[in-house]
Amino acid sequence: MKEKMEFKTETKRLLDMMINSIYTHKEIFLRELISNASDAIDKRHYLSLTDSTKGSSEYQILVEADKENRTLTITDNGIGMTKEELIEHLGTIAKSGSKEFLEKIEKEKTPDVDIIGQFGVGFYSAFMVAKEISVYTKSVQDGSAHVFTSLGLDSYDIDECQMEDYGTKIVISLRENTEDITYDEYLDEYQIKELIKKYSDYVRYPIKTWVTKYDPKPEGEEEKEDQEERTHLELETINSMLPIWKKNKSEVTDEELNNFYKAKFMDYQDPISTIHVNVEGMLTYNALLFIPKKPIYDFNDRNERGLQLYTKGVFILDKCKDLIPEYLRFVKGLVDSADLPLNISREMLQEDRSIKKIATNVEKKILSDLGRMLKNDREKYEEFFNDYGVNLKFGLYEEYGAKKESLKDLIILSSLNEEKRISFAEYKEKMIEGQKEIYYAVGKDKEAVMKLPQMDLIKNKGFDVLILSDDVDEFMLQVLSEYDGVKFKSINQGDLDLIDEEAAKKIDSLKEEKKDILEDIKKTLPECKDVVFSKRLVDAPCCLTAAEGLSFEMERVLQAQHQGHGMKAERILEINPNHSVFQAIEKAYEKDKDSLGKYASLLYTQALLMEGILPSDPQEFSNSLCELMVNSVK
Repeated sequence: MKEKMEFKTETKRLLDMMINSIYTHKEIFLRELISNASDAIDKRHYLSLTDSTKGSSEYQILVEADKENRTLTITDNGIGMTKEELIEHLGTIAKSGSKEFLEKIEKEKTPDVDIIGQFGVGFYSAFMVAKEISVYTKSVQDGSAHVFTSLGLDSYDIDECQMEDYGTKIVISLRENTEDITYDEYLDEYQIKELIKKYSDYVRYPIKTWVTKYDPKPEGEEEKEDQEERTHLELETINSMLPIWKKNKSEVTDEELNNFYKAKFMDYQDPISTIHVNVEGMLTYNALLFIPKKPIYDFNDRNERGLQLYTKGVFILDKCKDLIPEYLRFVKGLVDSADLPLNISREMLQEDRSIKKIATNVEKKILSDLGRMLKNDREKYEEFFNDYGVNLKFGLYEEYGAKKESLKDLIILSSLNEEKRISFAEYKEKMIEGQKEIYYAVGKDKEAVMKLPQMDLIKNKGFDVLILSDDVDEFMLQVLSEYDGVKFKSINQGDLDLIDEEAAKKIDSLKEEKKDILEDIKKTLPECKDVVFSKRLVDAPCCLTAAEGLSFEMERVLQAQHQGHGMKAERILEINPNHSVFQAIEKAYEKDKDSLGKYASLLYTQALLMEGILPSDPQEFSNSLCELMVNSVK
């Protein structure tokens, strides 16, 4: 006998909230109903452990579309519901039988039962696409069969019905299409398969649907233009059921992992590295991570970080940012855990220590894998660093160097004396006796650095120099400050302290002797903090160095990023007192002190150009140079 019942809560308001607020995408409804079906089968399987008559020889979930009647039906042969359970679980929103069941079996410590739904609202997500829903169910518990029918408004009907098999059949009558939304897409064979693969591919029970199969032309029969296409419908299992990441590592081949990666993340190349993580304990989760062989096109602009998130094999999020740091955004992969706290719609994570712990462990696993690659397969690591090394550098620099201890040994840089990039440890190991610091220079390549005037003394000493070619490099070394007790030192900043004591005293004495001309040069160059005799130049007439603090490279990077608010490195003009250019300037100064300004300006501009810095007034430099050339032939 049919009974009309009122919902036990303010149903209309709650349904509106769930349809319009809780779920972001309407397609989620199929994931939720399949998850509920999986839960129901789990419950029946649990009962069969103590009573074999309650079980089934073949559990399955069936999804069927009827285009003519515009219905979508999801059928399972799970535990079913009694009339009382229908009223309790479907008649009261957010009354979750699954949650109660999970709490019960956790107390009994029953293994191998995996409940997906915990909130009791997934069923109502179907009203996002349904104008009416009918739930036919036959309970394993008492053998009764009933049908629940609702328009998703204020009431629902419950009536007795006839069902041959135990389980639940949900029939969704789809809404009419609108200008904005086409509900017919949920009747499309291809779309149904895609949604099952996307959200429920790893539900442990087979999910089947009817698919169109094409019959081959009988041998010897000729094709006719008006001949109807031969097709038939065939029931096909759509989902994979057992995720590759839950298999033992020994059971999965490299080829299988590579094929999974390429299909899952739409790449045509095998990954350069695969990391398989299986953790059990207080926090249980699986992770399957891949480092792509090459970055995607426009990687730095378009690649949004995040790992795919599954819970108990059910797809939840495509880009979960909480599970991986920004500097490792090139890593593709997924995490599957039953312990992650989800919000009511299972579309977003809530703040929880479990998330942070998984993220920390995933990060450590990736860095550990990179460390092994650097040690055991240097060629492969070189290839990796070519494409992704800058990300590690940013990771080391960001957050005030919070991760520098984890990342410093993964950095490799080009150097003056080596053909290939070297690590800081390798540089330190090859330091010449008496060398006190790790030297570095900024330049686009080795050739550019070799031409720097500051390199004269370094080359004579035979010291190696790290070459910084990325914008972030110098910032990174500033954060590191030192490696294993040895400080980093720029070749064009501060005193190199490389000449012997006698030569240094000679220059200091000469500085005192020539202080008048040095002071006058400084007066003509207000841009310079100081003008000094150089203790680093051998062949070059002059060079420009920066005072301690902001370097020329940092100045350039900050200006390019519109940061720093006009901050500039403090400029120091270093002059080689032994060079013929200074001797010529000194003679001109003795004859005509007023000419010093032009010579000083030319010298300073020359130093600027050698540093790759354009003069503020190129026209003035050109005129002064022409005037000097003309005067030299008079």
